[in-house]
Amino acid sequence: MPDPTVPPTPPVPLDALLAREDLGLRRVAGPSDPGVVVRWAHTSEMADPYPYLLGGELLLSAGVHIPDGAGPGYFDAYVSRIVAAGGAALGFGLAPVHDTVPRALVAACDLQGLPLLEVPPRTTFSGVARAVWQLMAQARLAELRRVTEAHRGLASAAARPDPVPSVLHRLSRHLDGRAVLFGPEGTEIAAAGRALGEEADTALAKLAEVVRPAGPDEHRPDPIGGTGPGAVPGTAGPASPAGQARSRPSPASATDTVAEVRLAAYALGAGHGFVLGVAAPSRDSGDHTIASVAAVLLSLLTGEQQSGTGAARSAALVRLLLGSGPEAVAPLLGGERWRVVHARQAVRPSEARSAQERSPDALAASALGAALGSALVDPAGGIVRVLVPAGREPEAQPGWTLGVSAAVAPYDWPTADTQAARALARARATRVPLVVHGARPALDDLVPAADARAHARMLLAPLAGTPALTDTLRTWLSLHGSWDRTAVALSVHRNTVRQRIARCAALLDADLDDPDVRMNLWFALRHA
Repeated sequence: MPDPTVPPTPPVPLDALLAREDLGLRRVAGPSDPGVVVRWAHTSEMADPYPYLLGGELLLSAGVHIPDGAGPGYFDAYVSRIVAAGGAALGFGLAPVHDTVPRALVAACDLQGLPLLEVPPRTTFSGVARAVWQLMAQARLAELRRVTEAHRGLASAAARPDPVPSVLHRLSRHLDGRAVLFGPEGTEIAAAGRALGEEADTALAKLAEVVRPAGPDEHRPDPIGGTGPGAVPGTAGPASPAGQARSRPSPASATDTVAEVRLAAYALGAGHGFVLGVAAPSRDSGDHTIASVAAVLLSLLTGEQQSGTGAARSAALVRLLLGSGPEAVAPLLGGERWRVVHARQAVRPSEARSAQERSPDALAASALGAALGSALVDPAGGIVRVLVPAGREPEAQPGWTLGVSAAVAPYDWPTADTQAARALARARATRVPLVVHGARPALDDLVPAADARAHARMLLAPLAGTPALTDTLRTWLSLHGSWDRTAVALSVHRNTVRQRIARCAALLDADLDDPDVRMNLWFALRHA
C-alpha cells in the first residue's frame, strides 16, 4: 500500500520552482540534481524541525531560530535533522533577520547534500507555498490528461482486429518500455516495445510467476531478491532467503526493480493463468493506473467468455471420440440448435492474397468467439469457425467479415458449415460485414432430397472432377453474374472468372445468359 503520508498529488521538480521568475529563487548550495522533487512547502523557525516534518518538504525559514554567534556545529546539527526527516530542500529568507545566507549554513548543506535556496526579500514564504501548489495542480492535470488519453488509446486498441498485440503495443508506448503477455505455462505469448536487456527480461518472467495463480500444493518464489518498494504488495513478512520458496497465495500484482529497470506483473482474469508483465526505465504516478486498465482489457480478451465450462467441453470431446453423435453431446455445450459462423479478418485489397494464406491470430480468434458468445472456436486456413448456440444472434464485429448459417440441429452441422462458407463468400463479395443464410421455405422443399441430388449429379456431370469450375459457377450465379464481385469472393483475377465461366458454358453446352438455365443450374448446385 502507498505511504499514507505521501499526498495524492504528483511531486514538483525543484528545478521547476527555480525556473519561476516571479519568485526569484536562487540555489546557493547543495546538489543540482534534476531528480530532486518537492511534495509540499512548510515554514518553521524551530531549531529542531524534525518532529514537524513528514518528508519531501521545501522547508522555509528566515533564520529566527539561529542564536547569536552560532558556529558550524549548530548549522551541521540543524541540516542533519532536516536530512534525517527526509526534507527535500531548505529555503532561506533574506529578510527581515538576515541580509545574507550564513556561510556556515551553505557549507553544512554542501556537506550533507541538501539543496539550499536563497529567497529574496520581495518573495514571501506564502508566495513560495502558493507556487508549489500551483505547480502541483498543473502536474496533476497533466497526469490526468495522460491517463485519460491512455485509457482512450487502450480501449481503441482493444477494438482492433488484432486486439491483444494492439493493446500491448499501445501500453508499451504509453510506458516507454516493454509489455509482455505470459501464458498459463509461463511462456511468452506476445510482446511489444523496446527490449531493456536480458537481465530485465529474465527478471520479468520470474516476477510473472509470483502473481500467476498457484495450485493448492504449488510453491511460488518471492520476487527477485525480494527487494524493492512493495515487492509483493499486500503480503506481510520479510523476504525469503535467496533460493528458498515459500507457499502462499498469489498476489494480484507485484513490482520489483532490476538493473535500474522498473518491473510490474498483473494477474489476468479469474485464475486462468495469464499474466501481464511491464518493464520501463522509470515509473510515473499514473503508470500503475494505465497498466491496470490494460490488464482489465487483456483479462476480457483472454478469459473464457463462454456458455459452458471447460469441463463440459472436455466431456463433449471425449464422448465424440468414443463414438457418440453430435446430437448427444450438444446439450453439454449449451444448446440444442446451433449456428456456424465463418469469419475472416477485414484486410485492404493489397493484402488480400497474403491474408488468404495467413492463419488468424489465435488470441484474436478467441476474442472473436468471446464477442459472439462462444468458446468453440477453430482458426485455420485463414478462416475462423465459431459454433454459436442459436439463442445468441451473431452481430457484426469490427474488423471482421462474417457469414452465418441458419440455426440447425447438431446432425446438420456439416450443412450449416457449408451455408456459413457461402454466406461469408457473399459478404466479402458485396463488401458487407455480415450475411446470414436465409432459412425460409423454398422450392427445394417441394422436391425430395434424393431426387434433387440425382438431378444435380446428372446436370453437373460435365463439371465433375473440377471443383474450381463448380465453385466459380456457384459463386458467379449467387452474385448475379458479377465478374468483379466473384473475383473478390474467390480471391482471383476477373479474367480468371471469365475464362472459368466460359469453360463451364462450353462443358454444359448451355446459354448462361438464359435465366431458366441459371435457375436450373442454381437448383442443382444447391444439392450437389
